Amino acid sequence: MSAPTIPAPTAPSPARPGRPAGAAPGRRRTSLGRRLAPYGYLAPVAVLMLVLMILPVAVVIRYSFFDNVIISPTSVLVGLRNYVQILTDPLFRTATRNTAVFTGVSVLAHLVLGLGFAMLLNSPLLGRRTKTVFRTIFVMPWLLTVAIIAILWRLLLDPNGVVNFGLQSVGLIDGPVAWFSELNLALPAVTVMNIWAGYPFFMVSLLAGLQGISADLYEAAAVDGASWWRRFFHVTLPSLRPIIISMALLDVIWTSQQFPLIWMTTGGGPLERTEMLSTYTYKLAFSEYQFAQASASAVIMLLVALVLAVFYVRHQRARD
Repeated sequence: MSAPTIPAPTAPSPARPGRPAGAAPGRRRTSLGRRLAPYGYLAPVAVLMLVLMILPVAVVIRYSFFDNVIISPTSVLVGLRNYVQILTDPLFRTATRNTAVFTGVSVLAHLVLGLGFAMLLNSPLLGRRTKTVFRTIFVMPWLLTVAIIAILWRLLLDPNGVVNFGLQSVGLIDGPVAWFSELNLALPAVTVMNIWAGYPFFMVSLLAGLQGISADLYEAAAVDGASWWRRFFHVTLPSLRPIIISMALLDVIWTSQQFPLIWMTTGGGPLERTEMLSTYTYKLAFSEYQFAQASASAVIMLLVALVLAVFYVRHQRARD
């Protein structure tokens, strides 16, 4: 009787190159789907940014190097001629000067008022209910839209408005003043209006920073005999410096591009006394139909904003 034969074990088939042994096609597809899932979630936002931001900016940059754009079927390449015309335009220099004054005064006043009100709301001398009332009053301008703010201040500064009535009552002025029509008062008037509308943003941010400062620092300074001013300059300001720099850079970018508040009150007048870069660019495009020159002006504003944005990002990275 012969012994039963045992079949020899079959050797496993070699794995295909590029696929680990035992990996199934379904599992590979699942792994690929997991890797692509985040890009699928980002795709709608990427498409919106491409259509609403990147493409319009690219079109405006292209327009700035041509002439007879939009209104003519044939455009002519002129290179940097539009930029030269804009930079040598006296009205552009006037708008740049007005924008610099308007932005500088507004940002400085936003910082001073915001820090002052934030310290008031952070003071232990005020009760909780009093702080709640003041916080509601101080933050009120931030809750209003630009259109409402413009209408409100036009009514307040009207020759027959509340401001003129109050100043006449105390004897500071002899007659009604047209604040938005006077050559020497129009720019200060819109600047005050912008200051009132923007200081709550500084106040809220600085209040959060003040509440994050440890009380031990103030106690240690008080033990060393430091006065209130020394504690403010050597404890409060150094602790708030990163927030102040970040807020100031953002406010410069936003304020330098302020358009609706100016347009709905003075429109850049009287006699270009409140002409800003934003209103200057708008008038070039939609009043004079100089779309190529308006595109060049818009690109110049974009470059200035990009420089400020670079400083802001570098500061944020250094802060982190």
